[in-house]
Amino acid sequence: MTMQTLDGTIFTEMVMAGARHLTNNSKTIDALNVFPVPDGDTGTNMNLSMTSGVNELKKANSEDVSVASQAFAKGLLMGARGNSGVILSQIFRGFAKGFEGKETVTTKEMADAFDSGVETAYKAVMKPVEGTILTVAKDSGAKAVELAQNENDIIAFMEQVLDEAKASLKRTPDLLPVLKEVGVVDSGGQGLVTIYEGFLASLKGEELPVADIEETNIDELVNAEHHKSAQDFMDTEDIVYGYCTEFMVKFEQEKLDKHPFSEDDYREELSENGDSLVVISDDDVVKVHIHTEYPGKVMTMSQNYGRLVNIDIENMREQHTSIVGEGEKVTHQESQAKELVDFAVVTVAMGSGMKALFESLGARVVIEGGQTMNPSTQDITNAIEEAHAKQVLILPNNKNITMAAEQAAELAGEHVDVVPTKTIPQGISALLELNLEEDLQTNKEQMTEAAGFVKTGQVTYAVRDTQIDGLTIAKGNFMGIAEDKIKASDSNRLTVTKKLLKDLVSEDDEIITIIYGEDVEKKEIQALENYVEETYEDDVELDIYNGEQPIYSYIIAVE
Repeated sequence: MTMQTLDGTIFTEMVMAGARHLTNNSKTIDALNVFPVPDGDTGTNMNLSMTSGVNELKKANSEDVSVASQAFAKGLLMGARGNSGVILSQIFRGFAKGFEGKETVTTKEMADAFDSGVETAYKAVMKPVEGTILTVAKDSGAKAVELAQNENDIIAFMEQVLDEAKASLKRTPDLLPVLKEVGVVDSGGQGLVTIYEGFLASLKGEELPVADIEETNIDELVNAEHHKSAQDFMDTEDIVYGYCTEFMVKFEQEKLDKHPFSEDDYREELSENGDSLVVISDDDVVKVHIHTEYPGKVMTMSQNYGRLVNIDIENMREQHTSIVGEGEKVTHQESQAKELVDFAVVTVAMGSGMKALFESLGARVVIEGGQTMNPSTQDITNAIEEAHAKQVLILPNNKNITMAAEQAAELAGEHVDVVPTKTIPQGISALLELNLEEDLQTNKEQMTEAAGFVKTGQVTYAVRDTQIDGLTIAKGNFMGIAEDKIKASDSNRLTVTKKLLKDLVSEDDEIITIIYGEDVEKKEIQALENYVEETYEDDVELDIYNGEQPIYSYIIAVE
C-alpha cells in the first residue's frame, strides 16, 4: 500500500489517532517526569492540549488539509497547558503554516511542515534546552527534509520520520544529564513520539487499542474547580451579552483592498460590541470568540474582510438557566460584574487559603491551578477578560505555566504582560511591590526584581524510589526542595522541614513565611513554630498562613 498525497480527511484521521494514542499513554508519560514529586503532568498537559485541538478539528470537518490543520492548530493554541502543551501547539502551528493554501500535500510539503513546526517551536522558547521535546521535533524534522528529496510514499516517509523521532528520544539522556541520572527519557519527547506513532498507525490502517477520544469531554478531564464560568456568578437576567458567538473570517483580497485588516484595530472594534473577546489571525483567516447581544452586527462588520465560515452561536441565557437550575444559588454580591479599573493582577494559586491570601494582597482574579493542574491559554485569557482592567499583569507562580501566560498576554494585546514568577513566594513578593500609580512596564520591572529576592522551599512526598542530587529517596518519604534542588529526604515530615529551613535561612535573612497545606495538623504547626523561635530567636520574623493547598505540605519563603 502506498499513498502519494494527504488531504484534510486523512490528516484529521491521523490527528485523531495520535490523540487517542496519547490519551492511552498519558499516565505513563506523566511518570517520566524527572523529579519524584507528585506533580508529573507532562502527559496530562499534552493530552488536554491535543483534546482541545481535536475538538476544533472535528468542527472544521474539512477535506482541505489547509483548513483542517489551521483549525487543529488554533484549538491547540487556546487549549495549551504547561510548557509541553504550549510547545506542542507551536509545533502544529508551524504545520499549519507549512500546509497553508494547499488542499492536499505531498511528502515534500509534509517535510516543509515538519521543518516549519520546529522553527516555530524554537522561536516560542526563550532559552531552548536540548534533550527535550524540541530536540525530538528538530531531529525528526531534519530527517523529514532529507527523506523528501527521494521518498514520495507518505507511509514510508512517516515510518522513517518516526524511527528518527524514537532514536532522538533515546538520545535525550545524553543531552540532559538529569535524565541519565534518573534513568528516563524526556517526557515531552515521549509524548511527541506517541503522537507520531498514532499518525503512522492511522496511515497504515492499523487500530490502536485505546479509548476513543471522540467520546472524551475536555471538561471532564480537568478538575471541576479549575475554572468556573461566568454563569456561576450571576443571575440569568443579569447577563448583558446573551449570545456566545464564534466564527471565522476567510480573507478575500478584493475586500481587503477596500478595508485593510489590522488585528489590533479589529479587536478594538469588536470590543465595543461585547466581552469575553478572543481574536486570532494569520495571513489567511481570523478566528473570533465574543459574547455579544447582536451576533448579526458583529458578523456584518467582519464581512468587510472576507467570507464567514464555521459559525456557531449559542444562547447563554438558556444555557445559564439550565446550569443554575442544577447548581447552588449564588449570592447577589457574587453576581455583580466587575467594574472597569485602571490596573489589575491575575495570578495562579491552588487552595482556598492561598486564594484568599492573594486576594487580600490585591489580586483581582485568582485562577485555581498550579502543579498537576496547569491552566490553559484559554483559562488565562478568560481571567484577563474577567479582570476587566485597562492594564493587566499576570503572575503565573509556576515555571510550567509561564509560556501559557505569555501566549494569553500576546493574544490579549499590549495592555497585558507577564511577571515571570516561578513560585508562590515569588508571586507574593511581586504582588507586594505593585504600585497602582505606575505604568505597566514599570510595575513589571519592579515586581520582577522583587520576585528575585525571595528564596523558596517546598515540602512534599516522593511518588517513586529514586536517586538524584546525591540523595537516595524512598517512595512515600518526604522531601525538602530548595528552589529546584532536593535538599532533604526522610520518613518524618517535620525532620525534613527543619533540614530545609537550615539550608534556606542565612544570617542576613529577616523574614520566614510558612504556608501550610491541607494535610498538616495544628500540633505539627505548633512544633515547627517552636523550632523556628528557638533556633533563630529574635533574628527573624515568622509569619504562618493556612494555604489549604494540596501536594505541598509546606511552602516556605525566606527573605
